[in-house]
Amino acid sequence: MKCEFCGKSVQFGHNVSHSKRSTNRMWSANIHKATVTVDGKATRLKLCTRCRRTQRRITSVG
Repeated sequence: MKCEFCGKSVQFGHNVSHSKRSTNRMWSANIHKATVTVDGKATRLKLCTRCRRTQRRITSVG
């Protein structure tokens, strides 16, 4: 999945064992569905937890 706000998605790398053998692996972004107000209208977006936290801080201050 991909964050609809910042575009964060899957990252790729290697599992490295004690013998230094590398196998492919991937890290998924922590994506959640959240209801966010955009232009005074509530919309449901798929957001990563960092964007969700930022949106919550913006709405609580303003």
